[in-house]
Order: sequence, then structure tokens, then C-alpha cells
Amino acid sequence: MVGDVHRTLLYGGVFGYPGDSKNPNGKLRLLYEGAPMSFIMEQAGGLSTTGTQRVMEISPEVVHQRVPIVMGSKNDVEEVIEAYANWEK
Repeated sequence: MVGDVHRTLLYGGVFGYPGDSKNPNGKLRLLYEGAPMSFIMEQAGGLSTTGTQRVMEISPEVVHQRVPIVMGSKNDVEEVIEAYANWEK
């Protein structure tokens, strides 16, 4: 994940590890992977979301809580958020 986020920071685009039918809450752990990388991405001017909420606003309920992640350049991630919103309608 660190290498993928590094590449995204250098060249732009989106890093995504969304939930799926087998793992609807995603596979990345909030406290160890999601929040630290989201912090770095947002400090660099990007965004990080689960598709419906900002990752940095999630309060962990359990130590190994998992979350879906989409992070990257602000414009690209806003497109993903819009797609999630349209899909939920």
C-alpha cells in the first residue's frame, strides 16, 4: 500500500481498495493502514474517503476495524464520491 500511495502522490490519480461482496467493509485496517495514509494524502492536498465519508472522521469501534479506501487527487476522488452517490440513488 505504501508504494501505491507514493506513486499516487507523485503522479496523481486514485488508489482504491473498496469493499466487495466478500469483504463489504474492505480489507485495510483503519488504525494501521487507512488513517495514517489518509493523513499523509490529505496533508499533500488530496482526499481520502470510504466512498460515503471522510476516512479521517471515522472513530474506530474496534482495534482491527476495516474500512474501504479510495484516496488520491482531490478532483479524481470527488468523481468517485459522486459515482457512489449516484449508485446509491
